Amino acid sequence: MGEYKKALSSYERSLEIRKIALPPNHPDFAQSYNNIGSVYYNMGEYSKALSSHERSLEIQKITVPPNHPDFAHSYNNIGSVYYNMGEYSKALSSYERSLEIQKIALPPNHPDFAQSYNNIGSVYYNMGEYSKALSLYERSLEIKKIALPPNHPDLAAPYNNIGSVYNKMGEYSKALSSHERSLEINKIALPPNHPDLAGSYLNTGSVYG
Repeated sequence: MGEYKKALSSYERSLEIRKIALPPNHPDFAQSYNNIGSVYYNMGEYSKALSSHERSLEIQKITVPPNHPDFAHSYNNIGSVYYNMGEYSKALSSYERSLEIQKIALPPNHPDFAQSYNNIGSVYYNMGEYSKALSLYERSLEIKKIALPPNHPDLAAPYNNIGSVYNKMGEYSKALSSHERSLEINKIALPPNHPDLAGSYLNTGSVYG
């Protein structure tokens, strides 16, 4: 927490200097508000994070061309705040707007799509819409398989997410298969006592339990 406070202090000082040195709504302000929002997000102060990210987005709307990739990042950040606040319909709206912009601004199968599909899938998972969540998690995994080498640690999470959905749907053999694949990757990619490895064993055990 102490490091977050130091980061926040530095970002706020940077913003103060920019307010003196730059004209109103200069593009650099968007970066400042985004940085401040990200620190508040990591501190769990979601209302402050939301306010900062929304301010960043407002400035981008004035200074950046429509459908610029920066918009996708801003909507994603806002979606993540709403997600952690449990406001899933608002999170879904923001994440879907981010994805729409990515589809215009980025090449097919860009790694950012994997994160977007994962985020939207997680919203549906928490809303109990498991078939939609499964489809999106699988799409996220497909993109990561294109972008990453086999057994890359970033492949463990989508397999874990897919396993969790199958578990909720009562498809336990498929859940077990996915969790075991996640565990297999983590065993290769991580040190023996890494917390993610413990999580993989726990998830695999939960299918049996």
